[in-house]
Amino acid sequence: MQQAKISFDENHISFLNKYLELGFKDKSSLVRCAIEEFIKSVEKQKLVKSAKLYAEIYNEDSELRDLTNSAIEDWPK
Repeated sequence: MQQAKISFDENHISFLNKYLELGFKDKSSLVRCAIEEFIKSVEKQKLVKSAKLYAEIYNEDSELRDLTNSAIEDWPK
């Protein structure tokens, strides 16, 4: 694993010092977990934005709605 030197504000240091209380073996584990959660959050935001765009396109395109409806007509209910 690579190391990186980073700086924190005092309130961040105070939080990092609670790593044992929070169930982490060390401060690095806490930071890695926080970064992973942030990555998941960013990816979710991207998916939501994409879904909204697709919904907008779908709502504005009657040909696309017709195509979708024709494709599901023969599906079992």
